[in-house]
Amino acid sequence: MPVFPEEPEIHESLPGPGVPFPRESDAQALHAPATGGAPATASTTAAAPLPVPGPRPAPPRAAPPRADRQGPPRLIPKPGPAPRRPAPGTPQVEVQRIAATPAQALERADDAVDRLLDSGRNPGDILVLTVGEAHPWQQHELSFGEERYWAQLTEGGDVFYADAALTRPVRREVVVLVVNGGSAARAAEAYGAALGRATALLVVCGEAGPAVAAAAGAAPGRPVKA
Repeated sequence: MPVFPEEPEIHESLPGPGVPFPRESDAQALHAPATGGAPATASTTAAAPLPVPGPRPAPPRAAPPRADRQGPPRLIPKPGPAPRRPAPGTPQVEVQRIAATPAQALERADDAVDRLLDSGRNPGDILVLTVGEAHPWQQHELSFGEERYWAQLTEGGDVFYADAALTRPVRREVVVLVVNGGSAARAAEAYGAALGRATALLVVCGEAGPAVAAAAGAAPGRPVKA
């Protein structure tokens, strides 16, 4: 039987200087069994590189305010209850008082009438009523006869002087009540009647009506509001 000499064993050695180290993929390709197809190359067997991610998008910015964009609707408070109005036919009359004794009442009343005229009041808007003796102007007008006297009231162009017990339906903006005599009961009755005849202002010269204490504390010659 022939004897063959032993074949020398070949050992893999590291590449020398200047020789590139084989890649692991190349070694696998050399040891891979042949399948009949084209030999695999490093370019076909190497994994495809992953895409490099781009910069991250910035967070969305808030839209700038528009000039025509209105703010939140304002809450409008509900209207409160309407103020109460006086009942129809109820006059709202201001009452002014001038403290005076029965002897001073006529003089105080004449001063009040002068101030009312100076403030711009129409003479035909003033009615003067006396509780005691008739006013001198009333006596003067009656001297021409009652017909002429009442015609002056109908014409309404001047200050009219009459007794506080006047029964004719007369109403004027300003009534001046002169408490120049008579009893307290008559003065109280005259006050109520004069208040019903005035449409804007009642001037009381002397003590009459329910507010006697206020009249007693007023200074003589107190100015009268127009």
